[in-house]
Amino acid sequence: MRTGLVLDVRDHGARGDGTALDGQAIAAALAAAHQAGGGIVLLPPGTYRSFSLRLPSRVTLAIEAGATLLAAMPGADGAYDLPEARGPQLYQDFGHSHWHNSLIWAENAEDIAILGAGTIDGAGLTRNGPGTPWSAQRGERPLSMATMTAADVARLEQDAAAMRGQGNKAIALARCRRVTIADVTIFRGGHFAILASEVEDLSCTGLTIDSNRDGIDLDGVRRAQVSRCRVNTPNDDAIVLKTSLALGRTACEDVTIEDCTVSGYDLGTLLDGTKARTQQLSPDRDRVTGRIKLGTESNGDFRRIRIRNCRFERSRGLAIESVDGGMIEDVLAENLVMDEVTTAPIFLRLGARLRGPAGTRPGGLQNIGIHGVSASGIDPRFAAIFAGLPGHPIEDLRLSDIDLRFAGALDGAPPSTPPELADAYPEPSMFGPTPAWGLWARHVRRLAATRLSLRRTGTDPRPPILLDDAADTRIGFDVDAPHRYHILHNNST
Repeated sequence: MRTGLVLDVRDHGARGDGTALDGQAIAAALAAAHQAGGGIVLLPPGTYRSFSLRLPSRVTLAIEAGATLLAAMPGADGAYDLPEARGPQLYQDFGHSHWHNSLIWAENAEDIAILGAGTIDGAGLTRNGPGTPWSAQRGERPLSMATMTAADVARLEQDAAAMRGQGNKAIALARCRRVTIADVTIFRGGHFAILASEVEDLSCTGLTIDSNRDGIDLDGVRRAQVSRCRVNTPNDDAIVLKTSLALGRTACEDVTIEDCTVSGYDLGTLLDGTKARTQQLSPDRDRVTGRIKLGTESNGDFRRIRIRNCRFERSRGLAIESVDGGMIEDVLAENLVMDEVTTAPIFLRLGARLRGPAGTRPGGLQNIGIHGVSASGIDPRFAAIFAGLPGHPIEDLRLSDIDLRFAGALDGAPPSTPPELADAYPEPSMFGPTPAWGLWARHVRRLAATRLSLRRTGTDPRPPILLDDAADTRIGFDVDAPHRYHILHNNST
């Protein structure tokens, strides 16, 4: 239980001049608050340069308006805490597998908070780190990276030895309970601006994040809420739920994402207000990212997920992916507005990458509702995609009030039916231009769509809707749509 104690870091020796190394003074204040039974550690206006800080139980770190916690550059005057020794960590990349090598980290802590209108600047953090040691490399990287040289990949995936002393997360939490992160701004947060792994009762509210890789990653969390956050991540996902094996096979349950905006503007231009569009591609050689996603890491299950009243700006659309054996069920996404969609507006994928221990089998996607989606400026190559596998269909998918407007059309002959690509990394672009321009469903059972509107400019050789192995499908169009669309069925009833 927090006390009324408030400790100013300047009273513990912090200078806040942007030059002095203030980490030891801040750490002393955090320890004193913890030893007193709890309290608030205050960063008043100034710039506080630091390496790793451990946030202990019952302590709040308050970063006031005008205050910046600055991630120091490793060098002669210090380095970040070393990554924990947690065994081989075979099935997820380095960034997911460690927490101590961060600017702020907490492990097995309770009743902690990071609050205030100030800024966390990860200038000294790296976005890089090694990938998984998993050997079946086909599903390890997006197919869009297939043309990259080994040197290109090595620049993004430095080996573990190179990461010693480096920090690659702004905030990292492992097995914590009752956590609040509110109102702060995070700039260039490294691999993850926030990584929360097996955290219970988490609230992320009113955050502004403009980062060089992932924004908010929730891995095996329970009872979490992300609300009123603005997350700009052109190079990776903005808000993403995962169930990796970093701490064991744990489900992600009872999570709500609401009233948030995600985007893929140029790094830093959300904060300066220019919302620039110079960058066209992410490091995976696909178009800029900045989306809300479930997966790709999906060894455990996802249950009772709610995504509502969110905006997507210049980003890949909503993605729901199980490829590592997890079950995704009882998901509701509603009232989503998307503008300038850089790949597919909606992407549901049940695949068989199966990155996990021997015996891992395909999971499932079932009982998913998507209602009230208005998307414009969609890349015309990619329809809304619902792609299961033979013998492992996506089941019980309900759509309503879906308005998709595509920016142009595909030139030339229609593409052939894509291969299954069961073990490939899931991305909308994995299939190439889709064989339908509006909606493509393959290996789906009990798909029901009402008030569907599909629009595009130009002439496109593809059918607007293609159903392939999509039994018990019912599609109804918006009565105000400009025209009705022919539906092509392949082996469907």
